[in-house]
Amino acid sequence: MSITPAPAAPGRSPRLRRLVLATTAGAIALSGLVACGSDSSPAKSSPSAPSVAVESAPVTVKDPWVKASDSGMTGLFGTLVNTTGAQLTVVSGTATVAEKTELHEVADVDGKPMMRPKAGGFVIPANSGHELKPGADHIMLMGLTQPLKPGDEVAVTLTLDDGRTVKFTAVGKAFAGGKEDYNPGMTKG
Repeated sequence: MSITPAPAAPGRSPRLRRLVLATTAGAIALSGLVACGSDSSPAKSSPSAPSVAVESAPVTVKDPWVKASDSGMTGLFGTLVNTTGAQLTVVSGTATVAEKTELHEVADVDGKPMMRPKAGGFVIPANSGHELKPGADHIMLMGLTQPLKPGDEVAVTLTLDDGRTVKFTAVGKAFAGGKEDYNPGMTKG
């Protein structure tokens, strides 16, 4: 394609004509490149374009909730889902409404259910889940900094044994079941 410059308009400088001509030629060349892509597929990035790797969360939390409580301690429940092909272990956590957060289990000690810190954390098999529920493994929120009412949202961060973190929000729920004893003096195992 050949571009013939338009006759100079009165008062236009040769420099301005060259700028208009270069801009027009660039626009035509660009429209030709766009027209070459005749299929309706999305544009492909060029090899020189930087690529951004998006890493999915190694663990997601299905149906996270926290037992509503006015003060003291409470438990957090849900299902930890390992989205990777390798075993992962949750080793610690923090929550916005608690001074301290511990991973707990309920174990049979001398024929009585006893709540205690979970040695080694919560192991989640590859491509599988680990349920946190009343009367079993759960996350203990200790030293509540504010009352936790049904519907309240709690920001939680879990730390994996490899140092990665998982953030999620749990919802406060009224729950009378379980009858867990959240009093100080639990046995440490």
